[in-house]
Amino acid sequence: MIKTGMFISDRYEIIDKVGSGGMADVYKAKCHRLNRYVAIKILKSEFSSDQNFVQKFRAEAQSVAGLSHPNIVSVYDVGDDDGLHYIVMELVEGITLKKFIERKGKLDVKETVGIAIQIAQAMEAAHAHHIVHRDIKPQNIIISREGKVKVADFGIAKAATSNTISQNALGSVHYLSPEQARGGYSDERSDIYSLGITLYEMLTGQVPFAGDNSVSVALLHIQSEATPVQQLNPDVPTSVDRIVQKCMQKKPERRYQNASELIRDLKRSIINPDGDYVNIASNAVVSNSPTRIRTEEELVAVKSAAKSPVVHFDNSTGSVTSPDQRQSRHVKKEAEELDSMDSTLEKVLTVVSVIFAVALICVIFYLLWQFFFDGKNSKNPDDTTVTTTQAPTNSASKITPTSTPTPSPTPVPVNPDELTFKMPQVCGLTVEDATSLLKKYSEDLNITWTEEDFSDEYPQGTVCAQYPPVDIQVDKKTGTVRLTISAGKELVQLTDVTNREYNSAKALLEAYDFSVVPLYEYSDTIEEGKVIRTEPEALSMVPKETEVIVYISQGSETKTIAVPNIVGYTKSQANDILTNAGLTPGKATKVYSDEYDSGIVCSQDIPANTLVEEGTTVKFSISKGPKSTGDDSGDSGDSGDSGDSGDSGEGGGPVG
Repeated sequence: MIKTGMFISDRYEIIDKVGSGGMADVYKAKCHRLNRYVAIKILKSEFSSDQNFVQKFRAEAQSVAGLSHPNIVSVYDVGDDDGLHYIVMELVEGITLKKFIERKGKLDVKETVGIAIQIAQAMEAAHAHHIVHRDIKPQNIIISREGKVKVADFGIAKAATSNTISQNALGSVHYLSPEQARGGYSDERSDIYSLGITLYEMLTGQVPFAGDNSVSVALLHIQSEATPVQQLNPDVPTSVDRIVQKCMQKKPERRYQNASELIRDLKRSIINPDGDYVNIASNAVVSNSPTRIRTEEELVAVKSAAKSPVVHFDNSTGSVTSPDQRQSRHVKKEAEELDSMDSTLEKVLTVVSVIFAVALICVIFYLLWQFFFDGKNSKNPDDTTVTTTQAPTNSASKITPTSTPTPSPTPVPVNPDELTFKMPQVCGLTVEDATSLLKKYSEDLNITWTEEDFSDEYPQGTVCAQYPPVDIQVDKKTGTVRLTISAGKELVQLTDVTNREYNSAKALLEAYDFSVVPLYEYSDTIEEGKVIRTEPEALSMVPKETEVIVYISQGSETKTIAVPNIVGYTKSQANDILTNAGLTPGKATKVYSDEYDSGIVCSQDIPANTLVEEGTTVKFSISKGPKSTGDDSGDSGDSGDSGDSGDSGEGGGPVG
């Protein structure tokens, strides 16, 4: 039972279930080794118990893992854990094309053509690697939140066909090509037919053939013609209608022969929607058709096709009701023709098996002869301790024995007679060292490099992920190794903690694995104990575990100032002296003075050279001159400015 929070292979943490199909359930998971979210597809128990199916499933998934295209959902890993067989894929946040069609009813023509071009580009890339999808349908196509189209489950349908066709046929049979419905050989053109059905559904909002069961739908694919798209949606231009018709031709040779031709016409339909450039030949013949060698699984599938539930037809069961007896005889005739192939195929298979067995025995005897006889004669009779190793060079140079092995990161036990080798550990090596090590196993090895990925474990510029994993057998001639280069630790945005209490800011930063270093400084704007700023700056992108300096406010800095002497200066001069010193001029009181002339500061409330805080207010007195005898009656008003009506002559002589 898969539960949220459980770990698979001590690496993938299950986050949530995102979907379910006929043969597997899909979960969102987090890869704790590369610190990224992935989609993990786990086979259902009824398929996991079938070892033959599991082996085929793993082989197909591993072949698809070599594909790298923007419109194909990437396969990262294949494995099993305590009976759970799984595939790890790229996580695409979005919606399936099926749900998208259901929401909109039918799609706009330009929108449809744009989606179809991206699907065809994915098919083109896969077909170039001889990988056929076999199950192109809207349910297997995802539209991401950014609008990019991604095709999922490439090549996996081949492994699933024989096991799932009876249980899950109804969902896929609407998009099945006629040759697949008959149980015959399918190739790249089968995918083009399925894309044609998908195009039809996008433009009309419905599939061209519908029935009560999978058998009746399969027969419609074989025998019936679909209603033209333009009859159901008059807004569809002629060129697009013709493209759909050509994709949905019953005979493969009348369809587009490859995805490149289809992409070309789809692009032309955008520029010239009413052009007459889609040619559908009535008796198309494909010249220079390559001979196809069928595998043993395909031969078995062809032999059993007449008994497959997709093409089985029996009037007595009532499972399919034909319009008339002619249709019944036609279907039975097809089944009889397929049955008649059994004996011929069995004979061919027997002859091929015998020839293969004889050839294999000859090869074994030859290798034994070389090992026991020629191997002994090739030893150095004078020095039995000398061993030679072959250092691989480029294809233009000869391989010569040398007494010292070529330096490499790890020893490479290369046996030239073996057709495969065990995948070594290359994670942690530089690009040059990893390439050099792998080429020692085989110069024919196909090494591909994926986009850089963040890694907490491996330094920037080294290999941080490899596929196949360590110790998996890789074919020396046709093997593909996919390596990922580390971009160093993942960059994260530094949280803004300005104006937060220090303890709160520290806890928040440490939650993101940052190392916090506190420093204190004065601030006139930030309250004491709160964060002023950080280094690096807030909201900047920095690696994980970066050391962050947090500056904490100590409040306003208190400055002490020596009070200047302002006695003997005019009022305006005294104000300037105090202001320039960082002090505040206070109230000026006018008093009589025998010592100082009128308008001159004669005293100050804080003596000169006294240390006070910055901004302190300093009061002072201004002389009115000496007091005369006639001024006694006015003494009561001398303490303020209210009675000094005659002070307009500040700075002049004494009042007389």
